[in-house]
Amino acid sequence: MEDTQQTVRVRLCQTFGDRVRERVALAALTTFRTGGPADWMLETSDPNDLVAAVRATRALGLPLTVMGGGSNVLVGDGGVRGLVLRMRHGAVSLVGSSGVRADGGVTLNGLVRWTIRRGLAGLERWAGTPGTVGGAVHGNAHFDSRVLGDMVTSVGLVDRTGTVSCVPRAEMGFGYDASRVQHTGELVLWAEFRVAPGEVGALRAGARRSLAFRKRTQPLDRASAGCVFQNPRPEDGPLPEDVPRSAGALIDRVGMKGRRVGGAVVSAVHGNFIVNEGGATASDVRGLIELCRAAVSQRFGITLREELIYVGEF
Repeated sequence: MEDTQQTVRVRLCQTFGDRVRERVALAALTTFRTGGPADWMLETSDPNDLVAAVRATRALGLPLTVMGGGSNVLVGDGGVRGLVLRMRHGAVSLVGSSGVRADGGVTLNGLVRWTIRRGLAGLERWAGTPGTVGGAVHGNAHFDSRVLGDMVTSVGLVDRTGTVSCVPRAEMGFGYDASRVQHTGELVLWAEFRVAPGEVGALRAGARRSLAFRKRTQPLDRASAGCVFQNPRPEDGPLPEDVPRSAGALIDRVGMKGRRVGGAVVSAVHGNFIVNEGGATASDVRGLIELCRAAVSQRFGITLREELIYVGEF
């Protein structure tokens, strides 16, 4: 075992130098503030490092997990085996007269600010969205009945063999909380977005409206991972006419707001948020998720699907 660890250490350090660290605590790197350590960790802003990591871990037979801002994920208490690559920051640039390219590690908030400062409209409604461009493309981030995929024109992807490709929007398989990369295992290097000229003051006002709405309706002052469940679709089953097709509303209707398991609590502000009130474990959170799912299923016959992504060992 020690020989294997030494081989991994040597090979990773040959590729990435002393940027590779061992046994790195992940809880502080997620918005949920839960979870165990990564065996190996590399933080980078360079998409080329992601390509190199795919190739290096494939050669070593080592699992690779990519994280961005640490939102929308629940890391298991047992930690994450293999290499965790944390994409942070990166470059944003203009593409022609109506496009913007952002590396996968750029925060969505940072991209929104970048476009607003330059009088470019189209992304301001996503102000306040946690996480990175790569994560937002992976999950096709939605807000106010719009999905981010509507603004995407193309995406740079690397597959698990290390092959890089440029994929047009039409081939990205965007849907509600969905994209092709959830099924193919490809990773997002960068994305290009369609923008248009806009007045800076108006764009800032639009961003402030989005932020104000989030502050009114979401527990932004507590540690959480965002919405836990997807909103149920029509094919998931019928609901009474007076019940909205909203995961948060269903959880509210079954009286789960305020329900607690350990340090994890269903938010009183928004039923689709579970918050860490201090000391919550991933097991606490997962247990509370299952209680919410069971209560909604028993009352309404709807099985809620997670929007949250599980990472590591539970």
